[in-house]
Amino acid sequence: MTSSPGIFARGPWAPEQVRAHWREDMYEPPAEATAAADAAITALAERGSPSHDGLGARFVSHREEEGLLVVEMQPARWGLRLVDRDASQSMAALCVTRAYDGRWLAGRRSAWLSTWAGRWALGAGGAVDVGESPAQTLTRELHEEWQLTAERVQVEALVRLPHHMIMVVGQAWLPEGAEEALVMDDEHDAHAWWPASIDEWPAEADEPLRRMAGLLSATER
Repeated sequence: MTSSPGIFARGPWAPEQVRAHWREDMYEPPAEATAAADAAITALAERGSPSHDGLGARFVSHREEEGLLVVEMQPARWGLRLVDRDASQSMAALCVTRAYDGRWLAGRRSAWLSTWAGRWALGAGGAVDVGESPAQTLTRELHEEWQLTAERVQVEALVRLPHHMIMVVGQAWLPEGAEEALVMDDEHDAHAWWPASIDEWPAEADEPLRRMAGLLSATER
């Protein structure tokens, strides 16, 4: 089952204004979801991709109170996020990354990856680990994928994607000259700094990326 994407909550919030509440009970998926996750993990192994599986975060609920975004989560099988059309509300985070002068960090995702293989994406992103806040995921992924540390980070939105993945979208600004220290990980096979003006972006910047950047560009330094 799929549904239209939607915005659950719109910030911005500072990282310390995003609170994670973790339930102790593990999510128990229906049998058909477990079988679909098994098949997805097997398919990854067959195409030479690391077939790791384990635990990640699943979204349960959220609320906004006294300037805070409170997200309730529970542990769930990581492989559920790979299920076509229904990711069981698995949690992910996307850290859209800007250079000091406003340019946008873009990376082409390697062919072996489980999602968005061969496509260009903005910044860094990945699954929310058990026990961490989604705001922590933003900075962790930025460092793991690009060896970069942001000067400032803010959480922009909590959104639902059409295949029932829940994503925290954040935006990070780097110190002046920090892009010179970038080290690309093996999850990417190319990277570029796209111009600050979205109108000047190259052809590989697809429409979903342009729409997202358009929403975020309203929040500047």
